[in-house]
Amino acid sequence: MDLDVARIENAVQVIDPVFLNTPQYLDEQLCRALGDRAVTVKVETANPVRSFKGRGADLILSTLAPGTPVVCASSGNFGQAVAYAGRARGMPVVVFVPETVNPAKRERMETFGARVIAAGADGLSARKAAAAHAERHPDHLYLQDGLQAAIAEGAGTIGVELTRGAPGVPGFDAVVLPVGDGALINGVACWLKEHAPDTRIVGVNAEGAPTMLESLRAGRAVRLEHVRTFADGIAVGAPLETSVRRARALVDEIVLVPDQAIAAAMELAARTLGIVLEPAGAAGLAAIAEGAVVGDRLATVLTGANPRPEQVRELAARLTSPAQASSPAGRTTFLRAREKK
Repeated sequence: MDLDVARIENAVQVIDPVFLNTPQYLDEQLCRALGDRAVTVKVETANPVRSFKGRGADLILSTLAPGTPVVCASSGNFGQAVAYAGRARGMPVVVFVPETVNPAKRERMETFGARVIAAGADGLSARKAAAAHAERHPDHLYLQDGLQAAIAEGAGTIGVELTRGAPGVPGFDAVVLPVGDGALINGVACWLKEHAPDTRIVGVNAEGAPTMLESLRAGRAVRLEHVRTFADGIAVGAPLETSVRRARALVDEIVLVPDQAIAAAMELAARTLGIVLEPAGAAGLAAIAEGAVVGDRLATVLTGANPRPEQVRELAARLTSPAQASSPAGRTTFLRAREKK
């Protein structure tokens, strides 16, 4: 295992405080809607990049010399995080994105000073383009979300905060986490296996992108030719072998949720918590609502709040007119799934 609990603990002293000590709490309305289960939500959306990705990006960039150029591939949130942390350190940042990238995420990456280049139809194409760029420019450090240990260890500080319960309060039966490239679940699991070993680590894949599930079943990274989900933050078709290897040692279970359940969880979060999540950010909540996770005391991380503009409009329609939104016509935009090859 290349992840280190001591480094996760030390990361709390290194990462920009703007990303740390995020709210975590029980909401009575939400718990009631989830069948009167005690579900703690940890909100990772109230920061400059609106997602948990700032933790890992800031930590790994802190290890580099100021001014080091960096390049990465991203569907949006990791790119935002690298751009934000890079700007603070005077590091030029280049981000390769799929052509279908959320325009709002692209705009925010550019606002933070990154050079954003569209490359291909999916995340794998963007990753290949980023790697080729790094080969042409040896002075650029190529960051891969889910590969470098520091990125996962930065995300692991979420686990540190989850285990800071009040004295005498029992821990969680399970912590439920969306799984894309795996940095989040592996980092959090590394900490919890050491400090809360009785807590199950449950990952969530979209039903149309069961990449980590299939990889753990096979015991190796499995590439899926077709990925179909509107949750672009977890729409990973080609997982990293390093990330899969960590997950085999740390993750207890992967469950699947359909896009319809994710959409319903986005609506539930908006109604009960007043938080507008992107689809990937609601995947853990969706798994709990679907009854896919065993346990009475659960926790999940609301990982991102960068929905596509059309998803925001459709969510507003669902909140104001549930009957209309539940019709096939009303679901068209909100649940538009793009085939990724």
